[in-house]
Amino acid sequence: MQKLNQLKTAVRDGDTLAAEFKNIQDMGELGQAENDDGFLRQADTDLTRLENELKSRLFRAKLSGEFDRHNAIVNLHSGAGGTEACDWVEMLLRMYTRWAERKGYQTEIIDILAGEEAGVKSVTFLVQGEYAYGYLKSEIGVHRLVRISPFDANKRRHTTFASCDVIPEISEEVKIEINESDLRIDTYRASGHGGQHINKTESAIRITHLPTGTVVQSQKERSQIKNRATAMNLLKARLFELDQEKKRQKAEKHYDDKGAIAWGSQIRSYVFCPYTLVKDHRTGVEIGNVQAVMDGELDKFMEAYLDKEVNKRS
Repeated sequence: MQKLNQLKTAVRDGDTLAAEFKNIQDMGELGQAENDDGFLRQADTDLTRLENELKSRLFRAKLSGEFDRHNAIVNLHSGAGGTEACDWVEMLLRMYTRWAERKGYQTEIIDILAGEEAGVKSVTFLVQGEYAYGYLKSEIGVHRLVRISPFDANKRRHTTFASCDVIPEISEEVKIEINESDLRIDTYRASGHGGQHINKTESAIRITHLPTGTVVQSQKERSQIKNRATAMNLLKARLFELDQEKKRQKAEKHYDDKGAIAWGSQIRSYVFCPYTLVKDHRTGVEIGNVQAVMDGELDKFMEAYLDKEVNKRS
């Protein structure tokens, strides 16, 4: 039924786009007949908007994976580079938050661990919106930063790394059996960025799934019960993804692709010095405006990656 509704929506959207194009065509013809620049300018503006909408819909047509329409759970973790790497994680968190805002998505931090001196050592956050996972799965891997470090008194150039992992938030229809005896549940005090305590009670929850060694945490709620529920949902999503990876048994499993969070394993490099360039090593896409990328302009990278994956399957 869900698939049928999706197909009906696609047909309805196609009819709407066709009707809009006919209206623009009529407006252009009227403008030419009446020699009215106002009609022509409006037709040109509407046509540009329609072209962008069509590109967006064609792009989404490539997101045909079983869970591409789902929300995404994103984990960023610092790698080689110490304080510099923690600052890099915070920069990536801002980048993905800005990207989500551009898409009209909502973001919610589930768990965050501040760096010892600055930045964020690790963070897990939820991106809520249609196709969030379909888009963000292209970001799985190691991200490399090259810049003059603001933490280096000698102003030397540093190279640092952070990893990004993305899994879909699974729906309630997907059943994952978890034995309570397989879990170790620890509580701790929730803390925010910079180590400031959100509350003085041990409301944060850490759950370890002993058979797989999977660890999840939640500290977003003041209630221990709510944090436990959030952590359990996160654990189910991670265990489900692990199970899917085992079933697929593909050489390109993303947990293998991600590799070590260090030199030679990066999927993308962000160079701030001696020149400015962001390059995706999987697709060859390059953007010279680093600041625009850090402000969330990631669609070119995502589109190129999905094009490559579609061509690989065809």
